[in-house]
Amino acid sequence: MSLSNSHVMTEYRQLTPGSAQLYERANQVFPSGITHDSRHMKPYPIYVEQAEGAHKRDVDGNDYIDYFGGHGALLLGHSHPEVTEAAQAALTRGTQYAASHEPEVIWGEAVLRMLPSAERVRFTASGTEATLLALRLARAFTGRDKIVRFKGHFHGWHDHMTSGYVSHFDGAPTPGVLREVAEKTVLVESDDPEGIEAALGRDDIAAVFLEPTGGSFGMIPVAETTLHELRRLTQANGSLLIFDEVISGFRCSPGGAQQAYGIQPDLTTLAKIVAGGLPGGAVAGRKDILDWLDFAASEAAGRQKILHPGTFNGNPVSAAAAIAMLRIIETTDACARANHTAETLRRRMNEVLADKGLGWSIYGTFSGFHVFMNPQGRTIDPISFDPLSVPWTELKTKPAEPANALRLAFLLEGVDIGGWPGGLTSAAHSEDDIEKTLQAFSRALDRLRAEDMLKVSAA
Repeated sequence: MSLSNSHVMTEYRQLTPGSAQLYERANQVFPSGITHDSRHMKPYPIYVEQAEGAHKRDVDGNDYIDYFGGHGALLLGHSHPEVTEAAQAALTRGTQYAASHEPEVIWGEAVLRMLPSAERVRFTASGTEATLLALRLARAFTGRDKIVRFKGHFHGWHDHMTSGYVSHFDGAPTPGVLREVAEKTVLVESDDPEGIEAALGRDDIAAVFLEPTGGSFGMIPVAETTLHELRRLTQANGSLLIFDEVISGFRCSPGGAQQAYGIQPDLTTLAKIVAGGLPGGAVAGRKDILDWLDFAASEAAGRQKILHPGTFNGNPVSAAAAIAMLRIIETTDACARANHTAETLRRRMNEVLADKGLGWSIYGTFSGFHVFMNPQGRTIDPISFDPLSVPWTELKTKPAEPANALRLAFLLEGVDIGGWPGGLTSAAHSEDDIEKTLQAFSRALDRLRAEDMLKVSAA
C-alpha cells in the first residue's frame, strides 16, 4: 500500500486539522510552506504552540515526547526554568546594546573553561556563520586555499559546504554555487584511510573539516582511530584540524566530543547549546589562529586583520541563556543522563526490532539514535549490527515513503522523532518517557506492517 492512501495518512490528517490549516496558509508565504528543510514532510508538518521538558504540544492539543530536541540545541529540554528565567530577565534589560557587556565576557570565559582546545573564542549569530569564519581563519593562517571534507557531513549551508552533503558527491557545485568555489573542496570517504592520507599528502590543504561524532551526529559514524590519525596527519601536513561541534559541543560531555575522545583540534565551531538554545554560534581554538581577528596582534604582525562584524554576535539575551545552560552542564550530570537515555533507547528499540523479526537497526553514539532502514535488504541482527560494517551511503539512504510513514506512525503514538529518521535525547527525558517511547515504537511498526510498508526481515 502507498502512504498517500494508507490508514496512517488518514489518521494523521484527522488528528491534526489545525496544522493542516496553518500549512495551507504557510504555502502562500514560504517556499514549500516551511522555514527549515528538515520540516518538510508529507502531507504537512505539525505546528507546535508550546513545549516544556521533554514534551511539546501542537495547535490541535496533541502532546508528543520530543526527540527533535531543538535540532540538538536543548540538552536540558524545553523551557528549562533557570535558562528561561535568565533569558526573560535579560530581555527586560535590552536585546541589542551596540556595545560590549559583562555577560558576553562571562559567556566566553565559560567556553574557554569547558572546551579543552579553546584559548580564544569569537561569537557569531549561527553555526553556518561559525564554519564560514573558521574556514576564513584557516585559509589566512595557513596561506592555503583548499579544504578537506568528509562526504555526508554537514557544516552549514554556505557555498563552501554544500557539495557532498546530500548530493554532488563528485564535488560538482550545487545550484547557485560557483564552480571555482566548489573546486576548493576535496571530498573524502570517512572509511577510506588511503583516500584520507592521499588528500592530506597535498601541500595546498588549509584544513580538514568534520563532525567528530560522524556525519549528522553519528548517522555516518567515524572510527575513533580515524580521528586520532587525522590529528597526526594534519600536524604533519601543516593543515588545521577543525571539529564541527555545532551539535556535539557540550552534548557528548561538558567539554564536547573533543573531551570525550581526548583529541584537541586547532579550531572548533559551535552553535545550538553554546547559545543556550537561542540563536548564536562561536569559533573557538588556538590563540595564534584567532589572533587574525585581533586588531593589536594583526597590527604587530604587519598584516591585514580579518573583518568580522555581526549585529547579533554575543547578544545579551543569548549570552544570559548560555551562561545558565553551560553552568548547569558544567556542574551536573546532564550530559551523562542524556547519553544514558539514548543508550537505553538504542538497546531496547533493537530488542523490539529483533522480537518482530525486522531487519532494521537502531544505532548511534552519545545522546543520539538513528534508524538503519537496511535499503539493500542485508541479513542483519538488529542487536549486534555494526554501522561501520556497511558503506556510509547505505546508512544515509532512507527510503522516502517508509521513512515518512514511520514518522507519521510515531506522531500518531505521541512521539516526535527527527525525519532522518532518528532523534536526540535530553537530560529531561524520564524513565516513563522511555517506556512510552518503546511502546510507541512497537505500535508504530505494527501500523506499518499492517499496511505492508515493512519489507525487510531479519535472519
